[in-house]
Amino acid sequence: MTTTTATPTLMLVQANAVHTPRVESREGTAIGAVHAYMIDKGSGQVSHAVLSLGGFLGMGKSFYPVPWSLLQFDAVRDVYVVTVERKLLEGGPSWANNAPQFDADYAERVAGYYGRAS
Repeated sequence: MTTTTATPTLMLVQANAVHTPRVESREGTAIGAVHAYMIDKGSGQVSHAVLSLGGFLGMGKSFYPVPWSLLQFDAVRDVYVVTVERKLLEGGPSWANNAPQFDADYAERVAGYYGRAS
């Protein structure tokens, strides 16, 4: 008799942004744009945003996942405001070419870097 162990599914699904909303600092300085949203399959709620920073003509961009709670939406200006310093953001988890598997462990690591509960 063989036993099989079920492989757990990823609880987060990536939804790429069709319209990439701008992201600014609290001071109003342009930081980048929202590249994608990470959505919890169980709750249907956004848990993280993946920000794209830098680059020129679509090349050389870096991607930074941040807990959703670190963004505030300014509906008047149609822009997200990140509530942490850019220096902290740029020192956080990121990738340029090969995105990591955005599983629960990675989400916890990102949340831990920013001092948030995942």
